[in-house]
Amino acid sequence: SMHQRLGITPHAFHSAGASKGIAISGSPRVPAAMGRDYYGILGVPRDAGADDIRKAYRKAALRWHPDKNQERKEEAEAKFKDIAEAYDVLSDPEKRQIYDQFGEEGLKGGAQGADGATAGAPGGARGPAGFSYHFSGDPNDMFARFFKDSFQRSESFGESPFDGFGGLFGGFPGGAAGAMPGGERRARPAVFELPCSLEELYNGTTKKMKVTRASTTLKRPSETVLEISVKPGWKAGTKVTFPGEGDEIGNTGAAQDVVFVIREKRHPLYSREGSNLLHHRKVPLVDALCGFKFELDHLEPGKTLRVTVNDMVTPTYTKVIRGKGMPSSKDPNVRGDLVVTFDIVYPQKVSAETRDQLRNILPRS
Repeated sequence: SMHQRLGITPHAFHSAGASKGIAISGSPRVPAAMGRDYYGILGVPRDAGADDIRKAYRKAALRWHPDKNQERKEEAEAKFKDIAEAYDVLSDPEKRQIYDQFGEEGLKGGAQGADGATAGAPGGARGPAGFSYHFSGDPNDMFARFFKDSFQRSESFGESPFDGFGGLFGGFPGGAAGAMPGGERRARPAVFELPCSLEELYNGTTKKMKVTRASTTLKRPSETVLEISVKPGWKAGTKVTFPGEGDEIGNTGAAQDVVFVIREKRHPLYSREGSNLLHHRKVPLVDALCGFKFELDHLEPGKTLRVTVNDMVTPTYTKVIRGKGMPSSKDPNVRGDLVVTFDIVYPQKVSAETRDQLRNILPRS
């Protein structure tokens, strides 16, 4: 087949340094008198899907994380908590539906009936069907779990089997051309994955790929080299199209397009979520209690990050390092953040003498 004839191999490398969630349509807008606007807090429309809400939480929580707002920490902590509560409600279909219908007051036990009377038992108004919500979560815990989950999701995807490109054709079965109404033929592109490391997507790079293609009437070389200029900040799924560089379609004189789709290679230190980099680190209990320093090789060549942690590290602790994430493909001077989450490693054995010392030293509360 034409697809088998169209072969592609790495020619040279030169460094050049949504899911859809619940959408409740037609819901009445929550009056201001009925409490806070959770949609406004996250900056999403009322028909936003689950993926939009997740992205909005990530953006808002990073913006108002206390680590990034030392100069106005009290304000940031309050907003950080509001953002966590808004996400807790809007990411849960049941809570969201009740909120959309009754507002914050109804969600928390103060829904009004048609006659204007407050529903619920005396001494404590109840929401619909006895539902009563109170946010008692820790916003830091929510933030840590969110980014730990993101890291683990990225780690669960191994390397793609499409690292070799010889003769690989992706996603378009049935030949390079397909029949259309009236007997016309249309070209289907030959699609290939282009694996890139995070370093390449951070710094930008140029990749040259050799294409072998078939021709019937076209007078052209059977091989050509296509050059892909990977821009800093490009994400997985970015497509680069080379029109007419594939197999000729029959003897029409027209050739199929060649399309490269960027894929991120797995990285030993970082995973990526949007413009942010995630790093997960294990720390011994003694360091978690007493503070520590560590170094990280950054994606920028020759750059090492030196990170100091003076806080006590708990399972819900996160360290946000501003501006050390991925560059924006629209403006390389704009960068996301580096989010570090931690697991605490407990010692396998502690002697009786050490335990006695710890009992005398460590506070009970």
